[in-house]
Amino acid sequence: MAKTTKTNAARILEKKGIAYELLSYEVDEQNLGAEHVAELLNIPLEQAFKTLVLRGDKTGILVACVAGDKEINLKKLAALSKNKKVEMVPMKDILGLTGYIRGGVSPLGMKKEYPTFVDESMLTKEKIIVSAGQRGLQLYLKPQDLLQSISCTVGEITE
Repeated sequence: MAKTTKTNAARILEKKGIAYELLSYEVDEQNLGAEHVAELLNIPLEQAFKTLVLRGDKTGILVACVAGDKEINLKKLAALSKNKKVEMVPMKDILGLTGYIRGGVSPLGMKKEYPTFVDESMLTKEKIIVSAGQRGLQLYLKPQDLLQSISCTVGEITE
């Protein structure tokens, strides 16, 4: 396997003494979806968590982590985050808000710490993958280790 560069997300885990694996894959610019990444890494889709950036009408920017086999429920997320409504942030704004590009947004190491909401289905998994902060790299770790590394609220936010 080619030597991979450590990302800020990986450094944060190391600093906290959390075990993880860095998994690399060939990036397909035309297909950045969780389904494709899970398939390339031979990980079940329900263990591949995507990080979404949204805006609430009361709280502003927030982050959600949901399994690749689920769809976010904006009403449930709005209720959990104490907003009347939430909507996805336009793709063109993601880099400026997070420091990450689409397909490489990690719940760890964003430019600013935003309120983060994790779907409760994560707790039922032995291990998960989340973006390591760049396209082509995923962190493979225990969900509890991720949850102790970020300030987050766990709840039902998917269909």
